[in-house]
Amino acid sequence: MPVAADLEALWQNQDRKILKRINALLQDIARNGNEGMGKPDPLKHGFHGYWSRRITDEHRLIYKVADDEVRVAACRYHYGR
Repeated sequence: MPVAADLEALWQNQDRKILKRINALLQDIARNGNEGMGKPDPLKHGFHGYWSRRITDEHRLIYKVADDEVRVAACRYHYGR
């Protein structure tokens, strides 16, 4: 499973527009928590405590805010594809 640095490098090479969107979402999360841009949506079942935000129609940012830091679980595809 790729780590954040690997995913950042992947988006840097494949689509910088998506990388900029991910960074904007992360900044918004740091400022506003679980409110703001990207249609924040709490996840259920095995992802209790995690939230989803739309990067594009195909990709979602899955994250959790814990101990004043944002922990990214995924930022590619839609809900673990």
